[in-house]
Amino acid sequence: MEKDLIQNPKEQTLYVDVCQIIDTARTRIASYLNTEICMTNWLVGKRIKEDILFNERAEYGKQIVKHLSERLSVRYGKGWGYEKLKHCIRAAYVFSEDEIRYATRTQLTWTHLRSLMGVTDELGRSFYMEMCRIEHWDTRTLDRKIDELLYERTTLSRKPEEVIKQELKQVKATNQLLPDLVFRSSYFLDMLGLPDNFTEKDLEASILNQIQQFIKELGTDFAFIDRQKRITVDAVDYYMDLLFFHRGLRRLIVIDLKLGKFKPEYEGQMMLYLRYLNRNERKVGEESPIGLILCSEGNTEHIEYLMLDEDSPVKVAQYYTQLPDKKILSEKLHRAIAIAKEYYTEQKLDKKE
Repeated sequence: MEKDLIQNPKEQTLYVDVCQIIDTARTRIASYLNTEICMTNWLVGKRIKEDILFNERAEYGKQIVKHLSERLSVRYGKGWGYEKLKHCIRAAYVFSEDEIRYATRTQLTWTHLRSLMGVTDELGRSFYMEMCRIEHWDTRTLDRKIDELLYERTTLSRKPEEVIKQELKQVKATNQLLPDLVFRSSYFLDMLGLPDNFTEKDLEASILNQIQQFIKELGTDFAFIDRQKRITVDAVDYYMDLLFFHRGLRRLIVIDLKLGKFKPEYEGQMMLYLRYLNRNERKVGEESPIGLILCSEGNTEHIEYLMLDEDSPVKVAQYYTQLPDKKILSEKLHRAIAIAKEYYTEQKLDKKE
């Protein structure tokens, strides 16, 4: 019968149109249900929060929530147990009504919101919310990004709070990524399975063998173009390690792989690559290329200065071939963020003077 439908164009057209109507309706219903679930949970949390705050007693609040959960579970089932109510209350403390409505408009689910509640930094939470919207993260991806301290590793996190708010507001209004949300101070390349001793060629070969996983660590919208791309300047051949295109930024991205710490001459070499690409490879509608120098060892001040220099298209980051201890990494990142914010403020003051 399916064959007959395909052979009959009119019936096939009818079939496709009806399927589209049903699929569209299902999408609308799913979106509506998601919005109602999130809003119901938030309103429940808000109402309980008001009662607890009114009585101003923590022990009273705990007992009243337990009793309420028991009664709700009898009437509505186990889905309204004590743990569920705690999540609802937490949501009421963490999110405003406008934030909940915005989240559901952008297809974030209650599970997304539960994960976001664990992010104590308000700006970090906004960052993850925007990245979920733009890059369509499922909850598993969101949990992984939070666990890997993605926000703390971005250039954005190193700027003063007012600047971060402005840039996130710009992303929200334009629905376009900014370089500060894309590039990071460190990358985890543990998926490459490299031995303790490896060369830059070994690193490049491993990246190409695991290109899909490597791109996931870079972020979505990266498209691989070439390896060891040759360019010739004054009869001298140069080779770019890896060349990508970022669809959201609409830019060519050159990645140079280095062993050891960053050296200032690496920046000069990268600038040569970028100027060549800008003149000879950049197409109509594209922005100017950006270069990312990945070093196996971190020298914090060099990295922070180059990451925060808005006039420079060169970014520098450290890569890890083995996952570092999360506590140590977190302490290191927060120290780097403090240094970077101080540097950023000083640079702005110097420019004003």
